[in-house]
Amino acid sequence: MKHIFLMATALFLTAVSAFSQKVPYNVVFDITNNEPAIQQRMIVLIKEIISADPDAKVEVVFYGNSIAVVDKNKSAVMDDISKLSENKQVQFRACAVAMKKHNVDQSQLVSGVQTVPDGIYEIVKKQAAGYGYIKIVQ
Repeated sequence: MKHIFLMATALFLTAVSAFSQKVPYNVVFDITNNEPAIQQRMIVLIKEIISADPDAKVEVVFYGNSIAVVDKNKSAVMDDISKLSENKQVQFRACAVAMKKHNVDQSQLVSGVQTVPDGIYEIVKKQAAGYGYIKIVQ
C-alpha cells in the first residue's frame, strides 16, 4: 500500500510539473491580401504578442496579393514593418513565387523583410516546428 501511495504521489508531481512548464508563444501569421484593415490588424496583433511575452516568436508570411504589403512602393504599414523587424522576436517573410508573379524584386521590399522560396511551405515548416497558425482576417 505504501508503494502504491508513493507511485501515485510521484505520478501526480510529474503531471503537475509537466503542466506548469511554460508553453512557447510562437505564432506564424498567414496574410494573403493587402486590405488596409488587415494590415493594421497584423501590426496590432504583433505588438500585443511581443508585449505579452518577451520570449514570443512571431513570423508573418506574405504571399498572393499580400505581397503589396511588403512592397515599399505600395505598403501602408512600411514604417511599422521596418521598426518591428528590428525586434529579434519578429520576422517578416515574402514568398518568392508571389514576388515573381507580381513583378516585385528584392530591392522593392520594405527594409527588414526577407524572402522564402514558397510562402505556403514556410507556414507548413513553422507549424511542424510547433508554431501556432493564425490567418489574419478582418
